[in-house]
Amino acid sequence: MDNFIFSVNVTIPIFLIILLGYILRRIGFLTDEFVRVANKYVFIVALPVMLFRDIAGSDVRKDMNVKFFLFCMIVTIIMFFLVWGIAKLTLKDKTMVGAFAQAGARGSAAILGVAFVENICGEIGMTPLMIVAAVPFFNILSVIILVFNANTEANKDYGKIKNACINIAKNPIIIGIVLGLIASLVRLPIPTIPARTLNYVAQTATPIALLAVGAGFDTKQAIARLKPALGATFIKLIGLPLVFLPFAYKFGFAPSEMVAILIMLASPTTVSCYVMAKNMDNDDILTSNVIVLTTLLSSVTLTLWIFILRSIGCI
Repeated sequence: MDNFIFSVNVTIPIFLIILLGYILRRIGFLTDEFVRVANKYVFIVALPVMLFRDIAGSDVRKDMNVKFFLFCMIVTIIMFFLVWGIAKLTLKDKTMVGAFAQAGARGSAAILGVAFVENICGEIGMTPLMIVAAVPFFNILSVIILVFNANTEANKDYGKIKNACINIAKNPIIIGIVLGLIASLVRLPIPTIPARTLNYVAQTATPIALLAVGAGFDTKQAIARLKPALGATFIKLIGLPLVFLPFAYKFGFAPSEMVAILIMLASPTTVSCYVMAKNMDNDDILTSNVIVLTTLLSSVTLTLWIFILRSIGCI
């Protein structure tokens, strides 16, 4: 019951901010221009700054657990290509492939990871290492998938690998990750004033993105995309942990590592998926559907997975 209450306390406020954005848009307080500018700001400024701050603030080389690091990295790559393959094979409407693949594979590991592991295990353990191993690939693979599945001809790069690589290299998310990794590896000291400035900017990413998700939510279009959204939600919350947690169990990871892996696999779809889909000409309506559904249902599914892991003695 404690784990369920904790999950609800984490996920319901996220849903309520989305709901607030929806209500404010319906009463005319927020406009389409706000949604456009907010998405652009989060994509170009706030989200890259948040990723830089989180990665630069971790110590990539400290307490390196190679087996755990490689597991998180390899599983992240496999699950992204697995969901991408499922989307390509099952979706009749190919304009949904990029959004489905990203939303079905990419969870809110960085935001929820530390809080969950600390609450369950009493310490954060290997969670920062999981974030360093998985989150950069979450973003890099998302950019690759979205670039190759863009819905406008100007952004399709199926036969233009060079252009696709340029687009990926110029992506603000990738730039933030690379700079963060460099700062972490060289242990770059960040003075108080710029550190606080970065922190203030980073803290705007999630609330503004959540408001934009709600304000841009179209109920008619959402209903039309309900079936694929339910499919992506099932994959994100149940399918991926069902496939990969047994492998983690076989490797004999410690309790804090198992919980970190669970969060990597089964956390709700991160709101930054919507921002990236919107700004990279993919299906943002489908993405927002998956964000809402996984946010609402994750309190139940995460509690169920925690119960299962405790029952078999993993945590």
